[in-house]
Amino acid sequence: MIQSDCHMHTEFSSDSETPVRSMIEGAIKKGLREICLTDHYDKDYPRVPDIEGIPFVFDPEEYCRTLAGLKEEYSDRITVRTGIEIGLQPHLGGFYRELTEKYPFDFVIGSVHLVHGLDPYYGALFEGRTNEEAYSETFRETLADLEAIDGFDVLGHIDYVVRYGKEKAAHYSYHRFADEIDEILKKVIEMGKGIELNTGGFKYGLGFSNPHPDIIKRYRELGGEIITVGADAHKPEHIAYDFDKVEEILRECGFRYYTVFEGRKPIFRRLDGRKAVK
Repeated sequence: MIQSDCHMHTEFSSDSETPVRSMIEGAIKKGLREICLTDHYDKDYPRVPDIEGIPFVFDPEEYCRTLAGLKEEYSDRITVRTGIEIGLQPHLGGFYRELTEKYPFDFVIGSVHLVHGLDPYYGALFEGRTNEEAYSETFRETLADLEAIDGFDVLGHIDYVVRYGKEKAAHYSYHRFADEIDEILKKVIEMGKGIELNTGGFKYGLGFSNPHPDIIKRYRELGGEIITVGADAHKPEHIAYDFDKVEEILRECGFRYYTVFEGRKPIFRRLDGRKAVK
């Protein structure tokens, strides 16, 4: 059983209003043993009308101080770790390396939220492009990000773009974009990084996790070993969303464990609940 949610957001993220304490309490109610808060830090994210101030940027000092206090307060009930989700763009390699080395993060997710400055969430990426063209462009941008940035531990929700396509997954599959996706997976493995199984895809109605299980299986076939699990929750009710499906997905993809991070180091948890395997 999966007892760790390693991808969640709080009021430190521009797209959440949930207090940190509420997310921790929600995780306890769900029966989790450990969580990692991974609020958004997307430097140079374009301004958008529905977000005040600088979007997806927070004060790292305040963030780490707040989580450190709550980690101690809840230490006898749940393990709370400090993480961050950075928004990858090719020109930000140096900035993110300095940021993630300066602060005591346990875990860093690197995610592609922008493709040439456009977030698929707002739809502009799909204007004048077919779904296939937009998806392909996103995968190419992802590879460019990986070539430029190494200050992260796991590549987040690889096919995030599919959540917001005009037809979503109607004409999407790993095999359709195998060449581009394989290059991404090979690069991740070469860098010594991992990927995540993000159950947000179920919440967004795709009918599968992000990335699609075929991608997770291919990652394992190529020699990938590090895989974290997160629900991408922004509210307590979405913590550990559809985690009852995760163990079967991982086993069918060739995994017998999942991964958590502490102090930027991977810890491997057996799916059968026994002690770490590596």
